[in-house]
Amino acid sequence: MVKAKSVYFCTSCGNETPKWQGKCPACGQWNTLQEHIEKPALAGRPKSSISADRSPKLLKDVNCDHEVRFTTGMGELDRVLGGGAVSGSLVLVGGAPGIGKSTLLLQICNCLCAQRKVLYVSGEESEKQLKLRAQRIGVEPEQLYVLAETRLSDILESVEEIKPDIVIIDSIQTMYQEENDSAPGSVSQVKECTMALMQLSKANGITVFVVGHINKDGAIAGPKVLEHMVDCVLYFEGDSNTSYRLLRAVKNRFGSTNEIGVFEMNDMGLEEVPNPSQMLLDGRPEGAFGTCVACVMEGTRPVLAEVQALVTKTSFNVPRRTSDGFDFNRAALLMAVAEKRGGMKLGLFDAYINVIGGLRLDEPGADLPVVLAIASSYREQAISDDLVAIGEIGLTGEIRAVSQLNQRLAEVSRLGFKKCIIPYKTPQKLEIPEGLTVYRVKNLREAIEIAM
Repeated sequence: MVKAKSVYFCTSCGNETPKWQGKCPACGQWNTLQEHIEKPALAGRPKSSISADRSPKLLKDVNCDHEVRFTTGMGELDRVLGGGAVSGSLVLVGGAPGIGKSTLLLQICNCLCAQRKVLYVSGEESEKQLKLRAQRIGVEPEQLYVLAETRLSDILESVEEIKPDIVIIDSIQTMYQEENDSAPGSVSQVKECTMALMQLSKANGITVFVVGHINKDGAIAGPKVLEHMVDCVLYFEGDSNTSYRLLRAVKNRFGSTNEIGVFEMNDMGLEEVPNPSQMLLDGRPEGAFGTCVACVMEGTRPVLAEVQALVTKTSFNVPRRTSDGFDFNRAALLMAVAEKRGGMKLGLFDAYINVIGGLRLDEPGADLPVVLAIASSYREQAISDDLVAIGEIGLTGEIRAVSQLNQRLAEVSRLGFKKCIIPYKTPQKLEIPEGLTVYRVKNLREAIEIAM
């Protein structure tokens, strides 16, 4: 008799080891290895009745005449997915508890059920609880099937009976297979259930949305290989103290991973925010020093965000550095460049950087507004309220070009800004909107003098 084999998966990086260790040898994280029992394949085990033609085909003979993408009814979600959901794809939606994952998937059923058959499987709520929540947010489609079940075999039987076009699983951590002795939510259960759903999706062309909880580190709970199995990974971001939510794609086989969707949570569920720049700039102080507006690209969408900086004399031997919404190491590098090339003695001051609205600026084009906000707070001189800065900063203090500058300038002008600082050299021919004054700068000192 063949015995079951035990292996250990790292929930942080997905590394596999034959024995348990306190520290993962691949990523160095402590206490992240979880046991996974790999049972041998049983001879004669019946195959799933849900299957499709698996015979090889020539690529030229593959039929793509049918509709591949379809709209979900929410423009912000379609944008993040790359133009709409893809038939036969497996989409993982993750986020903190109460952020709006289940609400989002229940809301899109209003539009999806108009042309497609949808099965909503809830492992955390009963049918009555799901009905009450749907009534509260105004979702009452006639062709929506609901199922309160956690056993995967029963779910697959329901799929075979109903033959839906779309299946929503809420959540993957509550599902289990009877053949696996592990508890629901364990590494082995999550992995095997996701694999079964992937086979269901690919074999029958069913679009599957899966809700995944996150752990205390902010990553999807379960093995890292879970994210490698699915076609698209969406993360809901946002502060529980604010009503705004950001939906970001960190993996997408059918579209860009830079797009974001912006929503506002209210009593009737999630409401789309078509103009996130206006939302991020609401409440911006006028005439205050230590603030500058940045324009970054989130996929194909230019977004304006306010960057604030506070520079104050330190009370310690080593000055303190803190950044929220901006990479800490990048902020430390920019402060070193500002001190060496911009003439600011930041070694005697604490420096704090904050991006308003919960947005995270990961693009090099946000370098210049961050340094200008620091310089404004250091000099205690306000930057003009109608000025936007765009540019990457090198270690020698030069201002380097960024991509898609024409789209950025159009967004800056649309929101009523009159001045914009950009790099001196640009890779494309500029189309400057009427009423917008553009200042081309070569280095950091020129940008600081123009801004103040």
